[in-house]
Amino acid sequence: MSGKAFQDYWDMNRCWGCGSGNEHGLHLKSFWDGDESLSVFLPSRDHKAGPDDYLNGGIIATIIDCHSICTAIADAYRGEKRELNSEPFIWYVTASMKIDYHKPTPIARSVTLRAGVEKREGKKTLVSCGLYSDDVECARGEVLAVRVSPEKWFK
Repeated sequence: MSGKAFQDYWDMNRCWGCGSGNEHGLHLKSFWDGDESLSVFLPSRDHKAGPDDYLNGGIIATIIDCHSICTAIADAYRGEKRELNSEPFIWYVTASMKIDYHKPTPIARSVTLRAGVEKREGKKTLVSCGLYSDDVECARGEVLAVRVSPEKWFK
């Protein structure tokens, strides 16, 4: 992964999962890898589920959600042939999310998220995102992202 992460363009983003402006957050970073977006996240021992060796399902849902929303935003900028920080700002929020947990996700090593846009329709973008430990898909999410006016969210 090279270049600047999507999230690093949006310093007004205070999201706990992906906001570069949240000093206590997870600081998820997403990049283009062809037509997919890619993120590598190293869990902390604090992100454990009940068993010490596995990543908490809520953390999994958060990083799938954040990576997918950032992918929808970056995709909209790309579709409009604009730089990620150009005005007027483009912003999306989560309308719905479905997560399927296939296997326990080990906490001791990094996880990789790969997301792609499945469908665009008006203000809605459907993003599919897989979460992998090594080459094993441990979870898959579908996030319906909806474009909103950023002025409502950032004051």
